Amino acid sequence: MSSQYGELRAQLDTLTTEAFRPELAEIDQLPTLEIAQIMNGEDSTVPAAVAEQLPRIAAAIDATAEHAARGGRLIYAGAGTAGRLGVLDASECPPTFNTDPSEVIGLIAGGPSAMVTAVEGAEDSKELAAADLDALRLTPNDTVVGISASGRTPYAIGAVEHARSLGALTIGLSCNADSALAAAAEHGIEVVVGPELLTGSTRLKAGTAQKLVLNMISTITMIRLGKTYGNLMVDVRASNEKLRARSRRIVSLATGATDTEIEAALAATDGEVKHAILAILGEVDGPTAASLLTDSQGHLRAALRAARTA
Repeated sequence: MSSQYGELRAQLDTLTTEAFRPELAEIDQLPTLEIAQIMNGEDSTVPAAVAEQLPRIAAAIDATAEHAARGGRLIYAGAGTAGRLGVLDASECPPTFNTDPSEVIGLIAGGPSAMVTAVEGAEDSKELAAADLDALRLTPNDTVVGISASGRTPYAIGAVEHARSLGALTIGLSCNADSALAAAAEHGIEVVVGPELLTGSTRLKAGTAQKLVLNMISTITMIRLGKTYGNLMVDVRASNEKLRARSRRIVSLATGATDTEIEAALAATDGEVKHAILAILGEVDGPTAASLLTDSQGHLRAALRAARTA
């Protein structure tokens, strides 16, 4: 057992995210404000690290959008903090973009309970990742994003390797250069944020970097799929009072219509924001708006062009 841990320690010693910073060895002796200033300075370096990977991120997003347009799903897979960030991003897509919960999925090693309680050993199993993907009946149209700060987590690597063997699109997101995860994926994204304030605590800069990249992957994919009109969330699902008010504001911003016109359009389109905007701007009724959007695969600008030339 000692030789096994010795080998793992040797691996960790090579990772930027695990590096020890002697200049911070007395940080616990500093005033709270100074520690906060140091943390804030550390966090400010993350966007620049993400910027270096933007061409790779954009290529991965274009490929993801192409697969999603064919009916494929976006599936995140990770352990610990990385897995939780994937589940978070997936869970925010239905209310933001009116996606079905089955369209963007977050898998975390150990299952849903691992969101709040660590599941010992789950991250060490490639087989568990393969089983979790098999339960989803993976297809070549799907995209699987393995997420791991170290880039060596077996669960994330196993998910990418299994998905690739089944012909799915694969993306590997890590925070170390030359990672096994990036090498296993068709699209490798390595956001090297450097050593953490607390040695090895990758919930800090690495977690922030992963959140930024996942925001890009889901948001820009949805933009490419026509889930927005300009920078308006026209597929927003009005599931509570705040979102119902936001829906009306979105229709107003997109059309400049009066409150009476907005209420009439929403009533004629069963509360669907995108349909209501098309009904107002295209001067069509609810059923025609629905038909035009179906023909345009949900792209509002294309549906508007069709309405105006009809």
